Amino acid sequence: MTRTTAPSTATAPASAGWLPSVPLLALDRQYAALKQEIRTAIERVCDSGRFVLGPDVADLEADLARVLRVPHVISCASGSDALVLALMALDIQPGDEVIVPSYTFFATASAVTRLGAVPIFADIDPKTYLVDPADVQRKISKRTKAIIPVHLFGRTADMDALLPIAKEAGVPIVEDAAQSILSTWHGRCSGALGDVGCFSFYPTKNLGGAGDGGFLTTTRDDLAAKLRLLRVHGMEPRYYHDLVGINSRLDTIQAAVLRVKLPHLDDWTTARQVNASRYMKLFAEYDLAGRIAVPDDEPRGRHVWNQFVIRVAGGQRDPLRSHLAKCGVGTEIYYPVPLHLQKCFTFLGWSKGDLPETERAAEETLALPIFPELTGDEQRTVVGRIAEFLQAQPAQRPAAQKPAVDAPVLDAPHVLRRTGAVGRADEVRC
Repeated sequence: MTRTTAPSTATAPASAGWLPSVPLLALDRQYAALKQEIRTAIERVCDSGRFVLGPDVADLEADLARVLRVPHVISCASGSDALVLALMALDIQPGDEVIVPSYTFFATASAVTRLGAVPIFADIDPKTYLVDPADVQRKISKRTKAIIPVHLFGRTADMDALLPIAKEAGVPIVEDAAQSILSTWHGRCSGALGDVGCFSFYPTKNLGGAGDGGFLTTTRDDLAAKLRLLRVHGMEPRYYHDLVGINSRLDTIQAAVLRVKLPHLDDWTTARQVNASRYMKLFAEYDLAGRIAVPDDEPRGRHVWNQFVIRVAGGQRDPLRSHLAKCGVGTEIYYPVPLHLQKCFTFLGWSKGDLPETERAAEETLALPIFPELTGDEQRTVVGRIAEFLQAQPAQRPAAQKPAVDAPVLDAPHVLRRTGAVGRADEVRC
């Protein structure tokens, strides 16, 4: 039987050695290591007076193109704008249908509706939380003009299945890679798999700036040229407009900060992989079968673990989260209300029960701390507090057989180049 109420946190034995608190994010730890470099970079921009599309922006775009092995990187003001720009460049029109997952951040679907197009929501795979290619196939119609798979939580969507579907339908793929920089699929980086990739520099992302920012990737020369126009009101040369674009430029200060962080990204990503592996071993130390489902790694590519999301069975997710909050452990729910059930999309006619796996995930999933600077003791505290709530006992086994949680053995990560980000942010955690 699963518990319906949380036990008192006062019952935790002092000998457990758990810490008094564990943050969901800790951007301050990352900043402390780079403080002087970041301040120097910002001062350099201020001294130059070139605050918009300055030299650091072009240099960052070139650096990212080398790291991600794509011919074109186009920076912009946010990951949300990146999605809008991608759809504009693909000439998505009012009434067109664009297939998107419902289990994702709001911007994936709002980018579609902002252009007057119609988001067609697809269900997810219950194990990976990524869009289900079979449901995408079912949702294809004559009105379908694009597919937006989301590489959610740092794991690349099943492109082996999605690319043939898009090819048969004759529609482009826009990769929502906001959470997946450096993730790969059969050795190729996310953002280089479809027609356009859309990334975010929001501070909580693996490569986060000091505010909003984003960028797009493409292997297509025609789209790259169009995107560069669209981000500056369609203007080229100055005050001459062939297209109606938007104002979506990356500030030079943001680019300068990101260039300081980029050389650390691969190390930070590997640290996330180590933390994920340690979580898997720690959860295996307790009898939690049937109550906690732990995510697995991706054998076909590099999972970059922007989030570590567990599934809590038996209606216990919210009580568990309350228990963890009382114990000082930070968590987040990504995402409590599926997009097809959001009030603003009522006019689309979706109802509860239309996407059962998406709705179940929204009720059962919980994100745990996974940032690169997370310590082993902090992870033991997180898992120990979860086991405490569920009254799970440590699995009995000889000491020699216990997994070594301090130094998890990982397959060699797919190394592109050294780069990085993530930490403590405000109340908006997209």
